[in-house]
Amino acid sequence: MKEQPNYYAILSAEVRYDNRLKANVKLLYAEITALCNMNAECFASNKYFADLYDKEKGTISGWISQLVKYEYIKIRYTYKEGTREISHRYIKIIDKGMLKISKDLCDKNRKSNTTSINTMNSNTTKGSVSFKKPTIIDVKEYCLERKNSVDAETFYHFYESKDWKIGKNKMKSWKSCIITWEKSRNNNTNDRTTSHRHEKGQDYGDGSF
Repeated sequence: MKEQPNYYAILSAEVRYDNRLKANVKLLYAEITALCNMNAECFASNKYFADLYDKEKGTISGWISQLVKYEYIKIRYTYKEGTREISHRYIKIIDKGMLKISKDLCDKNRKSNTTSINTMNSNTTKGSVSFKKPTIIDVKEYCLERKNSVDAETFYHFYESKDWKIGKNKMKSWKSCIITWEKSRNNNTNDRTTSHRHEKGQDYGDGSF
């Protein structure tokens, strides 16, 4: 199964400012984080990375060895049953904080990642669809897509403080809520415009300004 690169990657400060590592090694580390599953593991082969960056497999092997040497990643193997022949290689991020980051990363990458092993769909259960809380980035992107004037951060923090509930009920669709906010803002704008025209004695029936 071929790995698919994701849109988001993480380059931790420890790796970013480690002068022992060359720029390409740091880039490889970031690529590994983009391919991590929920356990902060990546199963891409040296050939995959070699093809991706147009490098020799030996070069990639050297980069990985550096990341292992400086304890940014560790390698584990699975073997074909009854043999010592390697079946799969797994690259695991060592940074303790990366497990949570990897989970968040998978959530952000869920639309762009088509590799089933590297994707965890927590939105669905048998016969039902449960609510999945958006990130601020999700909200911003949807507002940009709709070209509205809803403040994404205000929206996010408002419902975050309410545990994503509407009244006493759990929210079913945050996108529908954004549309409601959008319409409410438009109505308020229209009301203010109407009031202003009455004060000025303007004729607003034809929609002119």
